[in-house]
Amino acid sequence: MSSWWLRAAERRVAVDPSLLSADFADLRGEMASLARAGADMFHLDIMDGHFVPNLTFGPPVAAALRRRTDLPLDAHLMVERPARLLDDFAEAGVDSITIHVEAADEPLATLRAIGQRGMKRGLTLRPGTRLETVRPLLGEIDLLLIMSVEPGFGGQHFMPAALDRVAEAAAWRRGGNFGFAISVDGGVEGHNAADCRAAGADILVSGTYLLHAANRAAAIRKLRGE
Repeated sequence: MSSWWLRAAERRVAVDPSLLSADFADLRGEMASLARAGADMFHLDIMDGHFVPNLTFGPPVAAALRRRTDLPLDAHLMVERPARLLDDFAEAGVDSITIHVEAADEPLATLRAIGQRGMKRGLTLRPGTRLETVRPLLGEIDLLLIMSVEPGFGGQHFMPAALDRVAEAAAWRRGGNFGFAISVDGGVEGHNAADCRAAGADILVSGTYLLHAANRAAAIRKLRGE
């Protein structure tokens, strides 16, 4: 099992706060707060206003965030034709890039291009896209992101059907002796984190629940089951 997202070779479920739910006027302070609370990495929701309706931020903001943290930056590109942005995000210093299988003209070539630029290769798909779509690419990835909401908006409710997809992906991983991590993104909260972990998730992306928590350290512990 890959452990690239963990500090000090810790073997545990990683918590990946989504900065989409952060105070954009104080991202430096938000990142410092989350790091103190025990976050393992930071999830960057990159939206282009085309593949998804919303528009967020791009490589210049990612580069600014890189200068403020040593934790891994996990970029989720919800954009059309993601291959055109790989150089910019590589220069910005992100550690991993996740692309949507529906958005890439050539998913395999794009994944390989991500790896060639020294970044971890992530793949994801919309909840309505058949999981079988990504199966031929499992040997080419470091991360499989299971969306438990429709991409493009924060604050949505968790779709329980995502748990079956996590479990199926975990079975494929065991059967094929693959080394990719499984992440769950969307509506992940204290009450459903245990189900995600039990299904086989290695990384939990949490936005609204974690960023709005009165005690972020306690919220992270609950997500991990500690």
